[in-house]
Amino acid sequence: MKKTGLDLLIIAIGAFAFALGINVFVIPHELGEGGVVGITIILFYLFQWSPGWSSLIINMALLAIGYRLLPKKTVVYTLVAVALHSLFLHMTEGWQVASNDLMVNAIFGGAMIGFGIGLIIRRDGTTAGTVIIARLMNKFWGWNISYALLVCDVLVAACSYFIIGAEKLMFTIIMLVVATKIIDLVTTGLNPQKSVTIISKHKDEIARQVNALMDRGVTVVNGQGYYTQSSVDILYVVVSKKELAMLKNIVRATDRDAFLTIHNLQDVFGKGFVDLQRS
Repeated sequence: MKKTGLDLLIIAIGAFAFALGINVFVIPHELGEGGVVGITIILFYLFQWSPGWSSLIINMALLAIGYRLLPKKTVVYTLVAVALHSLFLHMTEGWQVASNDLMVNAIFGGAMIGFGIGLIIRRDGTTAGTVIIARLMNKFWGWNISYALLVCDVLVAACSYFIIGAEKLMFTIIMLVVATKIIDLVTTGLNPQKSVTIISKHKDEIARQVNALMDRGVTVVNGQGYYTQSSVDILYVVVSKKELAMLKNIVRATDRDAFLTIHNLQDVFGKGFVDLQRS
């Protein structure tokens, strides 16, 4: 129950940030947007229809189409996110910042929108619209959510060319790219952790130093070289980005012929990192 309350609070913050990005940075400077929001903005420019109401109606229709393919929890959280987003669009209508620089507005608008959508997605919700389509593309085709969203959004944003013109469309695309990067950052975690595999003839000494100097655990995985057909022990270590240099120094000082591979991690849960119960 406590986790559900925290989820809903974060979704509310995300919905507010999303609405703020639209009303403060997009509409006052006649930029476009992608997805359903982009459609509602086009309708606003053409007919002065309220983005809040247009967004609510279109998103509910899309949610009705996609709800069977989404987990029940995601559907509930999406209903909350859509309702709050529409409410916040009404509440923040007319808000502006004192900047007429299109580049500044595109960057900050993209960051605000990406932050808001990222928070909602990270808590297993969606903002409906093309986010539902992006989630389905991720589920069935394995597309990265943020880049599937970018493809959908650029297609919609391109349609606004005939209303906002070429220059503002280019700034809109910049805004969408910024939003995509921020969504990726928020949804894949803020912990810059690395996984490192090490193959070395001096594995015991390397493991001992990692335990003693870095206070990190080391997992030994048995493998076999294909060419030599000989067995080999592989060290597996998870460290933070700041600790990576120390680990490299340990390996370099112990065995200059060691073989290392380093991978970015999305999230790390467990002892020494993030408590799984709090995630």
